[in-house]
Amino acid sequence: MNPFQKNDSKETLFLPVSTEEVPPRPPSFPEKPSPKICGSNYPLSIVFIVVNEFCERFSYYGMKAVLTLYFLYFLHWSENTSTSVYHAFSSLCYFTPILGAAIADSWLGKFKTIIYLSLVYVLGHVIKSMGALPILGGQMLHTVLSMVGLSLIALGTGGIKPCVAAFGGDQFEEKHAEERTRYFSVFYLSINAGSLISTFVTPMLRGDVQCFGKDCYALAFGVPGLLMLIALVVFAMGSKLYRKPPPEGNILNQVVKCIWFAISSRFKNHSGDNPKREHWLDWAAEKYPKQLIMDVKALTRVLFLYIPLPMFWALLDQQGSRWTLQATRMNGNLGFFVLQPDQMQVLNPFLVLIFIPLFDLVIYRLVSKCGINFTSLRKMAVGMILACLAFAVAAAVEIKINEMAPHQPDSQEIFLQVLNLADDEVKVTVLGDENNTLLAESIKSFQNMPHYSKLHLKTKSQNFHFQLKYHNVSVYTDHSVEEKIWYTLIIREDGESISSMMVKDEENKTTNGMTAMRFVNTLHEKVNVSLGTDASLIVDEDYGVSAYRTVQRGEYPAVHCRTKKEDFSLNLGLLDFGAVYLFVITNRTNQGPQAWKMEYMPANKMSIAWQLPQYALVTAGEVMFSVTGLEFSYSQAPSSMKSVLQAAWLLTVAVGNIIVLIVAQFSGLAQ
Repeated sequence: MNPFQKNDSKETLFLPVSTEEVPPRPPSFPEKPSPKICGSNYPLSIVFIVVNEFCERFSYYGMKAVLTLYFLYFLHWSENTSTSVYHAFSSLCYFTPILGAAIADSWLGKFKTIIYLSLVYVLGHVIKSMGALPILGGQMLHTVLSMVGLSLIALGTGGIKPCVAAFGGDQFEEKHAEERTRYFSVFYLSINAGSLISTFVTPMLRGDVQCFGKDCYALAFGVPGLLMLIALVVFAMGSKLYRKPPPEGNILNQVVKCIWFAISSRFKNHSGDNPKREHWLDWAAEKYPKQLIMDVKALTRVLFLYIPLPMFWALLDQQGSRWTLQATRMNGNLGFFVLQPDQMQVLNPFLVLIFIPLFDLVIYRLVSKCGINFTSLRKMAVGMILACLAFAVAAAVEIKINEMAPHQPDSQEIFLQVLNLADDEVKVTVLGDENNTLLAESIKSFQNMPHYSKLHLKTKSQNFHFQLKYHNVSVYTDHSVEEKIWYTLIIREDGESISSMMVKDEENKTTNGMTAMRFVNTLHEKVNVSLGTDASLIVDEDYGVSAYRTVQRGEYPAVHCRTKKEDFSLNLGLLDFGAVYLFVITNRTNQGPQAWKMEYMPANKMSIAWQLPQYALVTAGEVMFSVTGLEFSYSQAPSSMKSVLQAAWLLTVAVGNIIVLIVAQFSGLAQ
């Protein structure tokens, strides 16, 4: 993952890319001897910084792990809207570092900036958790609280992003550059450790704990908020140990003015009367000091290389949106463990923790022994190629999922299934307008039909004539249907004869990895079914048909039901990922009411394990592309612009998320 974020991107910077060295500056703050760890050259103060980063990243990634599903199933937004808001939030988290860097470098300094914006961060978590309480107002209030909370979180996490890593680097003396490099590796690992644990734990808090009868989003958001509070307390505890360099002045403003003055001077003197300058920034020499111009030159050389970065982040950040949505259409049962769709994101930080030492200690050394000069730019290029391959694999998986999914009725088509609840076989014949036979089949009592039958219409809506032959009685009835809809014809006993009713099944598609069900009640009184959700499901008497209800995948051996006269339990068995079931409540034996089960739609067939190759490829790309950059962002930047350069790197992440947002909202693509 990245030093500043996980699913949402991994921020880092690369190694030196220019042969022109920026002259080192002496530290602008007095040297303060700092206690060391066990006699080493590592300042004791970095322990507080690393622990703070672990807790803060736990807080951020834990909240983001369940954010997309919160939008989908708590706020009931569409997939495109959920994806767009997710990436808009991610983008905002990477625009605010510009503000944090400006505050730290020109006003408060890094330490106070981290403290004050962490307080804003905690407040955002509190408001976000309140927006996930079902008892607190309606959907409009939940939406407003969520947007306010996410805005404050974006300001807090983005504002401290460019400060924390650089503040840790400030704790080292220049003569301990090697230890500082190792510190950045440990810092990066702490980010991924926090992300790894939180991405695994918070989906469990959401799905395995029930709050107010539903998934516990309030707890899944509240626990990360508590970790952010702990992060703030831990960071403040080390206050007396820190070396706190004073702010350098409004360097960002100086940089912008210097660049603007150089450009305007260059165009004002384009006639050729003035001697040529070696570099276009040298046109600012009339107004700005040489050292500032040298610093800006170093800055622009690095910024030029940032141009292609947004596309990498646009790919990497979709692990928390599109890849999570893809996982909802797959089967999370691995045999020894059942994974929730949003838990697949845990693969990224887990693989990062494996790949960083693997690449550093094995792969890069083997490449070096083969005589290949594997420079930083080459590592980044290979990382981009691996990200492309990851999405090629993701596309192949998506194509396979679509092939396995049930086909949808096209224009002037319907899908029809017949459910015979009579006590004997019924022969069903479907006739068109010209009495031509469209479908004829004999269906036994409570026969489990293996599939829907496709019927063609002449117009968008049409009447079908049904002939139902039961014993020696023929019953004729008409039913009107509309194109592109799934139907179930339910046949029931009606005295000594039979009757039928047509039920729409257009809602029987699940795309969220949950399972959907509906009930038909053959009893002579209403049945109240308790599914452990926010409200009971009431099924009317005498062949009443309920609405669909979605529940988590799992075993349901004893679902409590109630009528006016008695309480009883129904054994629904295993309800699998993505499947749709119909349960008929009957009382045909002396064992009391029972549920007859029919699978409308099969469970998701493709295992979620097929996402492993794409996660492995994109994580390997991330390690090669971004991990080497953290230390570079500190060591290569001029001392007055360390936070500015990190903020600029994070800005490329914001642009990458905007790319995803635009594609999701405005591309017009069905997929």
